[in-house]
Amino acid sequence: MQKIKVDDEIIVLAGKDKGKTGTVSKLFLKKKRVLIAGVNMVKKAMKPTQENPTGGIVEIEQTLHLSNIAVVSPKTSKATKVRIENKDGKNVRIAVACGSVLK
Repeated sequence: MQKIKVDDEIIVLAGKDKGKTGTVSKLFLKKKRVLIAGVNMVKKAMKPTQENPTGGIVEIEQTLHLSNIAVVSPKTSKATKVRIENKDGKNVRIAVACGSVLK
């Protein structure tokens, strides 16, 4: 079971967007990277295409490494680690800071 899943609330711990929060939109587990909505925006030069006939400079989201993010605790709204426990025969994710079960 993975500790970070899609639609988790995340806070950035390091980098130019330190302190920003967002939700996970995509996971790249083999590369150990994650795409967070609205965080780590970069400008990229795009060639004109049929979909974008003008081309130009576009802002897109880039991935962040898993070591630079943490899950936000539902009760305290601060960064927390995630622990996996077995409850009633099922593995559940638990926020270490407050002890609440993550969805």
